[in-house]
Amino acid sequence: MGKLLQRPTLWIVVSRVVMKGASKFEPSGSKIVFEDSEEDEEDDSSSPESSSDEEEEAEQELTLEEIHKLRADGSRAAPLKPTTNQVVKKKARANKNRPMELSSKRPVSRYREVVQIPKKVVRDPRFDSLSGTVDHEGFRKRYNFFFEEKLPTERVELRKKLKETKNPEEVDQLKDRLSYVEKWMKYEPSTNNKGKAILTEHKKKEREAAKEGKKPYYLKKSEIRKQTLIEKYNSLKESGKLSAFLDKRRKKNATKDHRYMPYRRADASEQ
Repeated sequence: MGKLLQRPTLWIVVSRVVMKGASKFEPSGSKIVFEDSEEDEEDDSSSPESSSDEEEEAEQELTLEEIHKLRADGSRAAPLKPTTNQVVKKKARANKNRPMELSSKRPVSRYREVVQIPKKVVRDPRFDSLSGTVDHEGFRKRYNFFFEEKLPTERVELRKKLKETKNPEEVDQLKDRLSYVEKWMKYEPSTNNKGKAILTEHKKKEREAAKEGKKPYYLKKSEIRKQTLIEKYNSLKESGKLSAFLDKRRKKNATKDHRYMPYRRADASEQ
C-alpha cells in the first residue's frame, strides 16, 4: 500500500522547538503523528543532526506571533524570572541634592519638581520663644472692651434665644455657647497667677536682702499655697462674701464626707 502516513509535519517540528529546555509536558493542542514504518524510526534515531537542522530551519521561518500562540497553548510554563545578571540596579546619586537621573524614553510628568526644595517647617507662633512671653495682665487690659462690652451683650442675646427656641439641637448649641461666654467673663489673670505674683515679690525682697549680706530664702510650694489662701481670705472679708464662700465650702465638704459614710444595714423586720 505504500506509506500510510507522511513524515513529521512542520507542526511537529515547531512543538519540538518550543518544548526544548522546558519540563516534560505534552501540550493538548499539539497533534503529534507517529510513523508505523520501522525504516523511518531508524532514520530518526540514526540522524540526530538532520533533525536539529530541521528544527532550526522551522524556528527561523516562524514569526514571533506564531511562537506566542504556541506557548499560550500550554507548552511552556510561566515566564522565567530574570537572573541576577539580568537585574539592573538603580544608580545611586553622588549627592542627595542632585536631581534624579531618568531615562529619556519615559515621558516626564507635567507637574514635576525639577529642583528638589527642602521641606517646609511649620512654625506655630504661640509656642515659639521668638514671639516672646505671654503677658496675661496686659492681655486683659488691651481687650478690656471685649470682656466688659461684647461678652455681656452676647450673654443677654443667648438667654433670649434659649427662651424662644424649641428645637432641641439648637438649644444644645446655645447652651454650649452660653457656657463658653460665661467662662470667659469669669476670666481673671490676677487670680490665676497669684502664685507667680507672690514668687516675684518674694524674689525682689530676697535680692535686696542679699545686697545687705543676708542669705536668700527660697519659698516652698506649700508656703506659696498658704499665702494665696490668706490673700483670698482677706479679699473675701473686705468684699463681704466670706460667709457665703464658707457656707458653700462646708456643703461641698459635707457631700464628700457623706459619700464615704458606710450604709446602714437593713434589719430582719425590714427584710
